[in-house]
Amino acid sequence: MPKPVTQRPTLPSVGRLGLVDAHARADLDRLGWNSDDHVELLWSLSRAPDADTALKALVRLADELGDGWDELHRALLKDKALRGRLLGVFGASLALADHLVAHPQSWHLLAGNVGLPSAEELRRDFTAVAQSAADATSLKFSLQQLNRDRLLVLAGLDLAPTVENEPVLAFPTVGAHLADIADAALAAALIVATKTVCGDGVPAPRIAVIAMGKCGARELNYVSDVDVIFVAENADTVSTRVAGELIRFASDAFFEVDAALRPEGKQGALVRTLESHVAYYERWAKTWEFQALLKARAAVGDAELGKQYIDALMPMVWTSSEREDFVPEVQAMRRRVEELVPAGDRARELKLGTGGLRDVEFAVQLLQLVHGRTDPSLQVASTVDALAALGAGGYVGRDDAANLTASYEFLRLLEHRLQLQRLKRTHMLPKADEEEQLRWLARAAHMRPDGQHDALGVLREELKRQSHRVSRLHAKLFYQPLLESVGSPAADFDPAMSPKAAERLLAALGYEGPQSALTHLAALTAASGRRGTVQQVLLPTLLEWLSETPDPDAGLLAYRKLCDELDDLRWFLATLRDEGAVAKRLMQVLGTSAYVPALLMRAPEVIQQYADGPQGPKLLEVEPEVMARALVASAGRHADPARAIAAARTLRRRELARIASADLLGMLPVEDVCRALTSVWVAVLEAALASVIRANTPEGGVPARIAVIGMGRLGGGELGYGSDADVLFVCEPVDDAPDSTATKWAVGVADQVIKLLGTPSGDPPLEVDASLRPEGRSGSLVRTLDSYAAYYAKWAQPWEVQALLRAHRVAGDLDLGERFLLMVDDVRYPSGGVSAQAVQEIRRVKARVDAERLPRGADPNTHTKLGRGGLADIEWTVQLLQLRYAHSVPELHNTSTLQSLNVVADRELLPADEVALLRDAWLTATRARNALVLVKGKPTDQLPGPGRTLNAVALAAGWGSDDGGEFLDNYLRVTRRAKAVVRKVFEA
Repeated sequence: MPKPVTQRPTLPSVGRLGLVDAHARADLDRLGWNSDDHVELLWSLSRAPDADTALKALVRLADELGDGWDELHRALLKDKALRGRLLGVFGASLALADHLVAHPQSWHLLAGNVGLPSAEELRRDFTAVAQSAADATSLKFSLQQLNRDRLLVLAGLDLAPTVENEPVLAFPTVGAHLADIADAALAAALIVATKTVCGDGVPAPRIAVIAMGKCGARELNYVSDVDVIFVAENADTVSTRVAGELIRFASDAFFEVDAALRPEGKQGALVRTLESHVAYYERWAKTWEFQALLKARAAVGDAELGKQYIDALMPMVWTSSEREDFVPEVQAMRRRVEELVPAGDRARELKLGTGGLRDVEFAVQLLQLVHGRTDPSLQVASTVDALAALGAGGYVGRDDAANLTASYEFLRLLEHRLQLQRLKRTHMLPKADEEEQLRWLARAAHMRPDGQHDALGVLREELKRQSHRVSRLHAKLFYQPLLESVGSPAADFDPAMSPKAAERLLAALGYEGPQSALTHLAALTAASGRRGTVQQVLLPTLLEWLSETPDPDAGLLAYRKLCDELDDLRWFLATLRDEGAVAKRLMQVLGTSAYVPALLMRAPEVIQQYADGPQGPKLLEVEPEVMARALVASAGRHADPARAIAAARTLRRRELARIASADLLGMLPVEDVCRALTSVWVAVLEAALASVIRANTPEGGVPARIAVIGMGRLGGGELGYGSDADVLFVCEPVDDAPDSTATKWAVGVADQVIKLLGTPSGDPPLEVDASLRPEGRSGSLVRTLDSYAAYYAKWAQPWEVQALLRAHRVAGDLDLGERFLLMVDDVRYPSGGVSAQAVQEIRRVKARVDAERLPRGADPNTHTKLGRGGLADIEWTVQLLQLRYAHSVPELHNTSTLQSLNVVADRELLPADEVALLRDAWLTATRARNALVLVKGKPTDQLPGPGRTLNAVALAAGWGSDDGGEFLDNYLRVTRRAKAVVRKVFEA
């Protein structure tokens, strides 16, 4: 090493060079870089991705070279290309710097006119080392050094542009060369493995190694698992041992070799014959396995056998989109990919995050699988090549293909730089506050200040831009060609995307009626003027969101109907265009529910509440009590009862749409949904009763007060979407009017209320059921308070007492309603408790209900109301406990099933774990019952079998995914456990 000089001419300061290490000046002096001759070297050092790291590595290398440093020093002064390669590597890769320090003479590989060796040259070099007679340990180290030397040369050429104005290596060149190195390494490992297993005269097996994944597509990362599949002429012990030894040696010397993509995965045989592979893929393989085979390539080993493997399996790949399970399996795979990344890491994940590499690869591969069956030009393995073919074939706009390719290569460049640093497999960007790491990454990725931002700012802006572009094009990639195929082709659109091709794509994306879907698209995009233009902009993204719902066909039809219905509302499409949250939520609702779209057609203003406000979703800004007062006030402005009811219906419709939308979007817990629905019903009853009384008030004033008593789930404040309103009407004479006069007038009022509310309309029905009154449908519709008292004192049956447990005043004269409740308290909460005979009668009636009330053909295991562990089971159990204990536990004087269960737990009337089972079953059955109405659009209690409807019910019930099978398994498990508690209580 040259002796340092003490005089420092006009050299740049360490600060200007970007050196911040306290020992930087001393390190420069040790290298002798302190004269005018070194100014150019110093500026080159300053351009390294991390100048301090590069300088430290140079000092270490100089120490290792000793007298040999002078040769390198002179070469650096003269050879700009060497300078760029060496300083680029030292500033970007700690691992390769360590390799150079350990093997200092390897710097010569970066000097002079350096080019990348061909695949044949690499194979020859690795094979020569593998065939040497060295012992196993030295052989491994020799191959390790050769592998690192080849990576060093590639990285030097790849990183040189960060320091000097050297040519930039194209991404396909880097990925292909890394795959060539991997092939050479696998070939060497196969030689070593064959020697190890067959060294004693055992014939070498005929075996081929099929490269998969990025290696198979020749777009490998610097650090990656190499996925392989083994095929042998004879899948015997020798072949299996050779394959196992290859994996062991290659994983120890080069990179992890993963054979998990083989048939049956890690549980399957490591080696199979070609016939066995073919048989498996013909009979058992899942869609994702064919998608993996898109990138299969015969890499090393027996070339003829490898070719036979590819020739036999590739035809199956290109027909896999015709499989019956293609759509659900692709959707399931996509969900798995998304679920692999914790929500907090998605913005940093280059591979699996939103707008990341997987978005590009998934979209490209799906398009290949759909259209490659009829277009051989798409039958390529590389993502970049596939994008070019999709653009050339008209399946994707040429500009979009070019832009997506650029984004993909940018993200892969960042991935490569992150991996090069320590030669570790990673796809994770540094955290936002790790500015030095991000600044290093920006410089390593050839980024320079642009006048507005420093390199770090450029990186952040570029990441934001590229991620957004990938997300946007990911949607457009599927759907824009569909729109173009039903309208006038765009300037750069090739008509190769025929209607048939569009139908295939729609089918692959989950649309069961692709011809109808194309008809809807044609109608939507055919709108004249600005409306059609906005639809062209919106539909690619809307269609993607619809394809993620359980029923995209119904969702698209509902969207078309909504657009037709709201054609005169200019705000509608503008809101969808400008408010992404509104559009996405609306598509989720339309693709899941038949109940809500019908409401939105007549209450479109609710769509505006899908937006987020300052305090959260606007759907939650409405208080049910405020809405109830508004409904009653709106109806009260009309003298005619029919018009009053119409006004009430309008607000009810709006409120039902709001509640159901918030429910479907996971914003409201089921308890709040039930309370809100009850509040709507109570307000409608109050409005209807008041309007009819106003219209039927005689000149001398009303002859009676009327109160409406809510029964069943209305009285319990736990109504569902499909619930009727069970009520009792009670009256009381006014001003000494005769009971007969008061009752007759009240009956007329109650009858008119029921008929007005029951008038058919386009809204969900308003059925009022008064059959729980004394003597049922044969009894008087309205009784006086004294008549009720006399009847219950003398004639009340156990089931009527049980029904009164849920009686609560809901409308009309509240004082009269309160006195009614006080009267029936003596009936439903008798001071001595329920008699043994009454309990026996309740058991008998319950047994009869279980045996006779279930509809013919219904499955008792999945009927949410009357089935095993369903709502009736839980509610009857709670009511039996109330009858037994309410006389001594005042807290049980409660009409709510859930609140009563809380009391049962607090007072330890049942073990806490049993109460938890009952509560879980009630909530599960209520969610399921509500979801059935939301999905089907009409009241029903029977869960469907496996299929699209069950998937939609699962999602609507808040299961967290549209996996109907998992949802149903959970329902059966929860209700089965609850039924055991029900039996225990009834048998006690």
